[in-house]
Formats: sequence, C-alpha cells, structure tokens
Amino acid sequence: MARQILIAGNWKMNKGAADGAQLIKDLKAQFGSGCSCCCSGAKKPEVLVCPTFTTLSAVVAEAQGSCLLVGAQNIHWADQGAFTGEISGAMLKECGVTHVIIGHSERRQYFGETDATVNQRLKAALKNGLTAVVCVGETLAEREAGTTNVVVERQVRGALADISADDMKKVVIAYEPVWAIGTGKVASDEQAQEVHAFIRGLLKVMFSCPCVADSTRILYGGSMNAANAAGLLAQPDIDGGLIGGASLKPADFATIVKAAAQA
Repeated sequence: MARQILIAGNWKMNKGAADGAQLIKDLKAQFGSGCSCCCSGAKKPEVLVCPTFTTLSAVVAEAQGSCLLVGAQNIHWADQGAFTGEISGAMLKECGVTHVIIGHSERRQYFGETDATVNQRLKAALKNGLTAVVCVGETLAEREAGTTNVVVERQVRGALADISADDMKKVVIAYEPVWAIGTGKVASDEQAQEVHAFIRGLLKVMFSCPCVADSTRILYGGSMNAANAAGLLAQPDIDGGLIGGASLKPADFATIVKAAAQA
C-alpha cells in the first residue's frame, strides 16, 4: 500500500512568535508558489511544523493558504483543571493546529513521560480530532545491550493500549533512536529500516485488520538531515521524518521535503 510521506519539523524550544512567523515565510519562499516543492509527477508529501506553544498562533496565521500543516509538541490528557504548565486538546484545536507530537524522547528523559502517560495523551489527541505523532525509541545503552526490539515493542504496546484500528487512521509512529538525536550519530539506512519493519510487523500482530500495519506511517526521527534524507526515505518502511535541528534551517528543511517528493 502506498503511504503518503510526512516530513515533520520539531522546533523544540526555539523561535518566538515573530521569529516563527518569519521562518514560515522563509519556508514558503523555498517551496515556491502553492508550495510546489514536489517535482512534476512525484507524490506530494505532507509537511508539518511543530512550534512551541507561544508561537503556535502566529505560525498558524502565517501558514494559512500554504501546504504547511501546524502541530504542537505536547498535549495534556485532561480537558481542563489544575495542571500548571500544561495545555489541553481543546486549547490546541482553538489555536488551529491539526497534529501533536506525543512521547518525544526528551519528554521521557527530562519530564517523566511514561508509556502510560503517552497512552493517556494519545487518547486526548484522538478525542479532540488531532493526528498524533507518537514517538518510540531506544537509548544507546539499550541498543548496545541488544534490547532495541524489546524496548520498542514495550513502548508501542503501551502507547497504543486500547486504541482501535479505526483510531489508528489518525496515528503516526516516529521511531527515534535516542542515541542518534543531537549527537551527530545517525542510524544507517539498514539499521533504521530494520526497526521500522519490526514496528510494522508488530502492528500486524496487534491489530486483526491488516490494513492498520499497511497504512500506518512510520517516520524516522534520528537526526535526519539534508545529506542523509534521500537514503533513509528510499527504505520501504520509512514513511517520512521527524526533523529536529534541520527544520530550523529553511534551505535544509526544503531539501528534505524535496527528497521526500522523489522517494
């Protein structure tokens, strides 16, 4: 089954409202009129940017009328309440976003995110009609110990607990090897493909409907950049990228999107 490639930029804690709006202007200039970043005859990828919360409204406004989708970097599982520093699905919808990143390794490492809370956040995203980009991946110690598949399976099963096949239409999985984020290291094309294929095989086991595994997009989130994007995106089970630092550089991000159009 052909799956539309998704290139998602995670801006992390970078860019205020003015700088974020300018980055969108710069991206639109890179893509050209109508975001014609795709070559004639190539399948057009989806392009998503995920700014910090205070920048969302400015970016949504600047992105209107373009091919750019806008998502958030986190969501709380409650609709409202005494949860200082959190943001609800309804608030995100009011901002105009369509997607949300859930369970990023930095959330797990620094802010106590667990498989259980990822699952709660995912349910809140689905309840509010948002498409969720659910992150999974192993640390360097886990890879060196040979437990990559064990860790990834635990995270996938935990994140998708009680999620139906129909729910999966609005779920994207991002495999992000933690050891390859911000370290300058990157998984080889073959290493990335191996884990992506494992995740797709796991989805076949978890859901009785084979269409779930065939249709679910699995992104690579381990330091994809302008130089390595084409090789990674050529792999049969890699359906796009969750891009960090390169998403803040308009020319680099545009190069990745153009590579996706040719994959």
